[in-house]
Amino acid sequence: MSCVVEPTYYADALAEFAGRDTIRAMVPGHSADPAAAPRLAEYFGDSALLLDVTPLLPGLDLGDDSPLQHSVRAAARAFQARRTWFLTNGASQANRIAALAVAQIGTPDQPLLSQRSAHSSLFDGAVIAGLPLAFVMPTIDTVHGINHGITPEAFREALANRPDARAAYIISPSYFGAVADVPVLAEIAHESGIPLIVDAAWAAHFGFHPDLPANPLTQGADLVVSSTHKLGGSLTQSAMLHLGEGPFAEQLEPLIDRAFRMTASTSTSSLLLASLDIARAELCGGRESIGRAIAAADALRAAVRAHPCLDVVSDHYGDFAGIVGHDPLHVAIDVRGLGKTGHEVRNQLMRDHDVYVEIATNTCVVAIIGPGFEPDVERIMAAMGECAASDAVDIVSLESLQLPAPGPAAMRPRDAFFAATELVAWRDAVGRVSADALAAYPPGIPNLLPGEVITQPTVEFLRTIAVSPGGYVRGAADAAVDQIRVVSI
Repeated sequence: MSCVVEPTYYADALAEFAGRDTIRAMVPGHSADPAAAPRLAEYFGDSALLLDVTPLLPGLDLGDDSPLQHSVRAAARAFQARRTWFLTNGASQANRIAALAVAQIGTPDQPLLSQRSAHSSLFDGAVIAGLPLAFVMPTIDTVHGINHGITPEAFREALANRPDARAAYIISPSYFGAVADVPVLAEIAHESGIPLIVDAAWAAHFGFHPDLPANPLTQGADLVVSSTHKLGGSLTQSAMLHLGEGPFAEQLEPLIDRAFRMTASTSTSSLLLASLDIARAELCGGRESIGRAIAAADALRAAVRAHPCLDVVSDHYGDFAGIVGHDPLHVAIDVRGLGKTGHEVRNQLMRDHDVYVEIATNTCVVAIIGPGFEPDVERIMAAMGECAASDAVDIVSLESLQLPAPGPAAMRPRDAFFAATELVAWRDAVGRVSADALAAYPPGIPNLLPGEVITQPTVEFLRTIAVSPGGYVRGAADAAVDQIRVVSI
């Protein structure tokens, strides 16, 4: 995908405003005055305070012809979208927008057909919107405990079982970089008369280099969630939502706009908005920097393949149906040969070597190589070698933790969330209906949703994750998952 590198309209206007001799007797309370906030200025620098401005200022973001709107439209052109929204509450906001938008389509009983391994923020949105759900299961790597994408066959079967679905939601790429067959899935959705929403949180860079997979918007996706800060280069918590030029665009656009206004802060961060503007320009002109990152990731994979105790997880993606490509900027490393869990290896890399990787499972770690980033491969591999050289730590069995199958849905998510609830001991929770979403982090995919029946394997999985190195269960009433909130009988 090629695009014209347009000016950073908003970022430039913001920088010009920051350079003016102004008296800011308004919020934010630091008033852009280092003397008024000396510790803040010392920590972040004077420029951060000067660039941190309140919304709705002429010459910045006020009006349809403002620099901000020019930047938003430039992003839509760059990503080949009909329309783009800049978000400052992350891709989590985009998922909640998607749920609120499709809740305005169809009748109250029509479900959103969602990939079961969707991020917890989508299910949070379903609770807020009162949106019923139906599920399609992804392909699962049971060795590494990884959810990949859905197959066209599974998608067709799920739609046959729920022909009343109002929209469909899938993930591509996965947290581990596996790419689904978006063109075929979009065709199937459109044949069924429904829009396809793609959570492409990890795909902000797709299409901006010939060695990268295609942008889902060019493959028939109707709505694309983009966590731009992940691999697009913007600041943490900034994201974009893109509407495609598909058969549902006119119907979806006003619905998305309403949901956007409901979920957006009225004190939007100018720093995050400017970073989105700059990231768009960097991606458009970033073929060379992306190429350097791909080369660095390839070098890391080559070093992993040459190591006697390590393996490249994506080398085996051909064993799984539905995976049609891979993001080269994800480097997933099987560390079982080191005699330690992925969690322990990740912790040791951080603690002893100042080497930070994105995620760990019981069997592997994943390094993310951002555009333009060329990490020291020798240092990474030397640190890995020291993990192997030291005594293995027997914290969790090296046998893979099997991802538990979800329990049956007994209630709608919203009904369960807002029902009368009680906290019970985890042993007593088995067989009851969950009132909360519990998700092992990372990656934040709920293993238990409001309204689902709690099963013994799910509880055991969550409790094992909770006590593992680096383990965390989002939504749990306590860190060890000793108690679980259930719907009162």
